[in-house]
Amino acid sequence: MVCLGNICRSPLAEGILRAKLNDDFTIDSAGTGNYHIGDLPDKRSIQVADKYGIDISNQRGRQFSVADFDDFDWIYVMDNSNFKNVVKLARNENDIAKVKLILNEVYPNQNYDVPDPYHDSAQGFENVFKMLDEATDVIKEKILKN
Repeated sequence: MVCLGNICRSPLAEGILRAKLNDDFTIDSAGTGNYHIGDLPDKRSIQVADKYGIDISNQRGRQFSVADFDDFDWIYVMDNSNFKNVVKLARNENDIAKVKLILNEVYPNQNYDVPDPYHDSAQGFENVFKMLDEATDVIKEKILKN
């Protein structure tokens, strides 16, 4: 799960999917930027996750790296800007094929962005949670079919 800073959207996506799957799966998140390496998720992300019984307070921000192409089968990005930044790091077509816009799981080929709630209200975080909850339902089903 990848967003810009790895403190709002991608920690939520990681936490939501982790809560839906068992420990047999490796789920992680990262940011394309290096602004929040080692930081906790935004307190509003922690709060909205907690509201739904998900604890993301143990996550720490990290930056996406080329090694993530080797470590993960699927790389879900939150918006088109993240998509471009991750694809720039790809070494080949196999790496690029792993990168997907997360909302395309719900709205195929629409290329919608999950809005960055950082400068928004608590309601913005609630809206993002609901989008990611719906997308991770689809991702869970895909994973369990493989």
